[in-house]
Amino acid sequence: MMEGIANRISPLPSSVSAARKLWFRGALSLAVTLGLTAVSPVSQAQTLTVLYSFASYTDGYPPSAVIRDAAGNLYGTTFYGGTPGNGTVFKLDASGNKTVLHAFTTTHSDGRSPSAGLVLRGQDFYGTTTAGGTSASGTVFKLDKNSKESVLYSFTGGADGGNPFAGLIRDASGNLYGTTFNGGIGSYGTVFKLDATGKETVLYKFTGGEDGQNPGLGVVQDAAGNLYGMTGIGGDLSCTYDVGGGCGTVFKLDRNGNKTVLHSFSGKADGAYGSAMTLDAAGNLYGATQLGGDPTCGCGTVFKMYPNGGETVLYSFTGGADGSSPVGELAHDAAGNLYGTTQLGGDPTCGCGTVFKLDKTGKKTVLHSFAGADGSYPFAGVMLDKAGNLYGTTNTGGAFGFGTIFKITP
Repeated sequence: MMEGIANRISPLPSSVSAARKLWFRGALSLAVTLGLTAVSPVSQAQTLTVLYSFASYTDGYPPSAVIRDAAGNLYGTTFYGGTPGNGTVFKLDASGNKTVLHAFTTTHSDGRSPSAGLVLRGQDFYGTTTAGGTSASGTVFKLDKNSKESVLYSFTGGADGGNPFAGLIRDASGNLYGTTFNGGIGSYGTVFKLDATGKETVLYKFTGGEDGQNPGLGVVQDAAGNLYGMTGIGGDLSCTYDVGGGCGTVFKLDRNGNKTVLHSFSGKADGAYGSAMTLDAAGNLYGATQLGGDPTCGCGTVFKMYPNGGETVLYSFTGGADGSSPVGELAHDAAGNLYGTTQLGGDPTCGCGTVFKLDKTGKKTVLHSFAGADGSYPFAGVMLDKAGNLYGTTNTGGAFGFGTIFKITP
């Protein structure tokens, strides 16, 4: 079962294989350690509907996180697939009909292997590819309402950064912000800004060690223009786990380019190897870690981080019915509830991951445990609509084994 996941993420473009595998390594080793022990199932009051099962390599896999427009259409990317096999941008309409809006070409000039979801502004989509472009180091692209793709920027892999593994955010002025896993100083990665004319500015170059390095995740922005994000490794160098070199950091980057490390994960109760951040209206940050937390299991955490530092662990996963190794960005509602996914745990037979809810008192509820036919191993987070429905994707499983798009109705 675990071998199946590893096979689905390899082989990768050499420039991004380390990035992609970093986020799975902890989960794979954890699964072996746990043995995915049988546990009592959790009652699930919610209803999961598989909206689409990816049917083949050409159809695309694995899917990214999805976004939803006002008409109820869902949009996302696949890392592989399309006729040349270099990844796709897709649309799933409200009737369940899937359309490939763009298949990345054989020449790779338009990019290759998009790993993250999309940003929608008006009728235009913005995204990143981990590879391809003029220097094979990734791109920022735009897809207009007629599905015409244009490359806004091609990374060189040098001082400007390379291999954007994460998605983008966009401000009211049309500026895009993101991270690159490589490039910068010593190939430790960057935080960048791309303005409406396509001019790229490197806002910060990571230096490795305690500063953190190789951000495989995106950034969020508060009302004052400060950016927040996480690095995949670096920080507390006494935290080793199986990767070594630190278990990652949470950082703040102000409008003047001054960076502060808000937290370095120790790999103990505070967690290790974080997933994407989300920001509430009060400026508090929320995220998850794939490992650390519970001392017996080390199956990951959900945490709260204050804008000027200070971490509170809201929940530590135990690796059984409650899931293990949370990934992807958390969604939050107006009542302060958080929603997310775990790659592993849940159903005792499959151990194929869960969708969970965590209320503001710290009470956790498993909304769904994947069993394989309904999807398995969700690698992305979930999004929440105004009616309280959740939408997400799974990395594998479904009717054909290539992953799914799902909806959970309260």
